[in-house]
Amino acid sequence: MEQKPSPEQEIWFQKEIKELLKQDKKTPPPQGAIVFTGSSIFRFWTTLAQDMNPLPVVNRAFGGARTWELLHYMDSIVLPCKPAIIACYCGSNDLEFGSRAEDIALRFSKFCQRVHDVLPETNVLFISINKAPQKLEKSNEIDKTNRLVHTCCRTAHKVGFIDINPVFFNPQGQPRRELYISDGLHFMPDAYREITRIIKPVLERAWQATHGMRDDSPTA
Repeated sequence: MEQKPSPEQEIWFQKEIKELLKQDKKTPPPQGAIVFTGSSIFRFWTTLAQDMNPLPVVNRAFGGARTWELLHYMDSIVLPCKPAIIACYCGSNDLEFGSRAEDIALRFSKFCQRVHDVLPETNVLFISINKAPQKLEKSNEIDKTNRLVHTCCRTAHKVGFIDINPVFFNPQGQPRRELYISDGLHFMPDAYREITRIIKPVLERAWQATHGMRDDSPTA
């Protein structure tokens, strides 16, 4: 059952979701893998499978997703995969549409609760909102959002927080602009290599904790 957003929150990307579901009918996604979901930072991660190898991953990011759209579509594109782990990058676009940090943290908590209602053993990891040069004027709100979500993660069961922001700044505290494309928001390939070094070890530990020493692999 799709989660209903507030009346003022428009739902976009229906066409993209329909196409994704159409492809699922032709080639069902693996069950029990690691699902990456959220907005375009993950959607544009074209080397995800290669970077995370041998971990089994499924990319379920779409458009410029906001957290209310992630809630709306999760029953269609995330939960049917029965993921062992979910990596979520979402919330940056919410800020552009006037959401407060508290709203984003609350919707992420609702996302986690919905996951655990259906899949109580699934680990959910929130990837920190990136303090990109394009969002310089929103840095304080990004920091606040990340802090609130991090607090939620510390007190929730099977929920974690991964901070990717340190690699995007040089020792002088200035943004490493070479990691961004010309829009100052989306990532260059080197940026994905940098965050792989942060995210992958966490996923490897979570996968190992879930699967132990068994040679388990997800089913098609």
